[in-house]
Amino acid sequence: MTTLSLVVRPERPEDSPAIARLEARAFGPGRFARTAYRLREGNAHRFDLGVTASVGSFLVGSVRISPVRAGGQGFLMLGPLAVDPSFAGRGIGSALTRATIEAARTAGDGLVILVGDAPYYARFGFTPVPPGRLVMPGPVDPARLLWLELSEGYAAGLQGPVEPAQASRLTRA
Repeated sequence: MTTLSLVVRPERPEDSPAIARLEARAFGPGRFARTAYRLREGNAHRFDLGVTASVGSFLVGSVRISPVRAGGQGFLMLGPLAVDPSFAGRGIGSALTRATIEAARTAGDGLVILVGDAPYYARFGFTPVPPGRLVMPGPVDPARLLWLELSEGYAAGLQGPVEPAQASRLTRA
């Protein structure tokens, strides 16, 4: 296997059209029916935490994070994490996940949740949300609702319906 000349960098506003095309290739039209998209729809993601991956001038990966809240407490939701299908299995998703988690930690955020594959995300420290603590706005397999505390104790007492929150740290409109 050849080594990729991968460039991982913060997302820029001008990346949005390429990210939309990437998400369409990676997930298809069914992505809009997923519960996680209900939380993102009409909710600005945090540009300061978004990360992209490119090979040459071709955008091959992207991850975004959106602000959400439950019980009046704000936190983050990771996703979508998209990798071009022709570049799958080359560590791009892992590089993007690590970069966005580190950006969130550096920004002082306390918690990240996601809906995803527990064995994959366990390598980054994500664990299942205890049953009944967070309620998503649609059907989600409870084994796929995961969280990662970036600040110890942040999730203590956190519970309730998860809903969109306003992005308080947007660096670009």
